[in-house]
Amino acid sequence: MFSAKLDGLKSRLKKSRNLLSDGLSRIMGGGRDRERILEEIDELLVGADIGVKTSAEIVEKVESSGVSITEEVVKEAIRDEIVEILSGAPASTIDRKIKPHVIMVVGVNGTGKTTTIAKLAYRYKQEGSKVLLAAADTFRAAAIDQLEIWADRVGVDIVKHKLGADAASVAYDACAAAQARDVDIVIVDTAGRLQTKKNLMEEVSKIGRVTAKLIDDAPHEVLLVLDATTGQNAISQVRAFSEICGVTGIVIAKLDGTAKGGIVVAIAKEFKIPIAYIGTGESSEDLEPFDPALFAAALLS
Repeated sequence: MFSAKLDGLKSRLKKSRNLLSDGLSRIMGGGRDRERILEEIDELLVGADIGVKTSAEIVEKVESSGVSITEEVVKEAIRDEIVEILSGAPASTIDRKIKPHVIMVVGVNGTGKTTTIAKLAYRYKQEGSKVLLAAADTFRAAAIDQLEIWADRVGVDIVKHKLGADAASVAYDACAAAQARDVDIVIVDTAGRLQTKKNLMEEVSKIGRVTAKLIDDAPHEVLLVLDATTGQNAISQVRAFSEICGVTGIVIAKLDGTAKGGIVVAIAKEFKIPIAYIGTGESSEDLEPFDPALFAAALLS
């Protein structure tokens, strides 16, 4: 099973894998001395957006290991260090037995947030849950329309209001509808206007307050969607949204479209927030729970 999953993920992470795995093969095959090899490995890791500090720490561990530097030894050492970093976030304690379970999805516009919501809805529906979407990004007509199209495509219900309506009211009505319809999971879309940080903070805080009036401890999850192709800019987004709404998990979208999949490692290293899912394609099925060992193996095998 692991082998089949690995082959599939290697294919979807082809750009990042080519940069890292093929890059290491090139470095190790060039007849360089030990010092030059370590320098080029560091440059390669930084180029993959693993981050300057983390790259230096990985190289230092390889250097201090005392083992002979061969391609397989280096790849194994880097794999092990990446798995350790990715496994360092606290384990998720989310209990989806609470019903309806409310998930608020946040992220800046253009990250793939709406598509990710559709993929989540599809996944939960396939698992046997009854899902309802709340179109609470009322700032953009396109967001409401797109979410409605996706809801129809994956076969779930949606609650929406007109453009410019109060986002918290949409979330409240969705939660009320979920209770009336015996829904298992409510997924709330939100506006991504990070440039108006104060307004966004007030909006997501209000959504939290009004949903909690109907359902204890709602929202039960706050998932932040990041676009992997933005590289280090994703770091500042995690920092900002963590301050705004207490992110409980991260979804990294568009990993198939970038050679810099190392950003996953940089985020895990700095924030210790669980990476819940990764998106590796455009179809409804292209969202999968994050597995640190599988991810590291796909990059470096």
